[in-house]
Amino acid sequence: MRYAYFSGCKIPHHLPEYGASVQALCSALGITLVPMEFSCCGWPIRHENPVASAYSAVRNFALAEREGLSILTPCKCCFGNLKHAQAKMQQDARLAAEVGNLLGKEGMRLPGKIDVHHLLTVLDRDVGAKMLGELVRSPLSGVKVACHYGCHALRPGNVTEFDDPLAPTVFERILSATGAEMVHWDLRLECCGHPLRGRDDTISNALMRKKLENARDAGADILATGCTYCQMQFDQERHRIHETGDGTKKPTAVLFTRLLEAALGLAPRPF
Repeated sequence: MRYAYFSGCKIPHHLPEYGASVQALCSALGITLVPMEFSCCGWPIRHENPVASAYSAVRNFALAEREGLSILTPCKCCFGNLKHAQAKMQQDARLAAEVGNLLGKEGMRLPGKIDVHHLLTVLDRDVGAKMLGELVRSPLSGVKVACHYGCHALRPGNVTEFDDPLAPTVFERILSATGAEMVHWDLRLECCGHPLRGRDDTISNALMRKKLENARDAGADILATGCTYCQMQFDQERHRIHETGDGTKKPTAVLFTRLLEAALGLAPRPF
């Protein structure tokens, strides 16, 4: 199991604990992550400059193709945009020509189709929940977990091909191996609100608060995330709803790789 590792722009500077956790977990499971000089996935400029966004994404595909590797990312936003770029390149010949011209100026060419995976999919397919369960040394028994899917990975389902966009199960399947109890909550598939951060903080905060309250009311101790932006929203930005006096202390937002690390005995519990 060997992949080109795409951490995205945010993890190294804003969420380094996610990067460290991903590296430690993959190392323990025999998944080799090959570091590469990737550029941005292109999502931040997708609506401002579609050509620049596609070029940024496709350049990464070209780099991975040179090494003969598929791409693995732990960020659902990056995953979703890379998949979106692939779809646009197949649908829009003019866009593909413009991107090909830009790559040519760097001595690169349009790549063939590169497989792009989120870490959850790799764990499910290459390792499996059964094997993960057999490796557990410190079960998270008694811990109630609400899985937060992240909308960029789920929708549009025919583009991301991540899981059933209306009834996904991969997140719960992987974390059930830890011995924790998965809770059902109505808003598990809704947006975290981070895409609106800086544009309309009032709505962003309202979405965050609504989701945290729904997970809390479902009995969750932990809100498990598998996306850089979702974790930043529910952890680093959470103080914003506390400042208004209507915040909720539970559930704590925890990156799913840190839950797996704790269950496998690789690190202390992060909560």
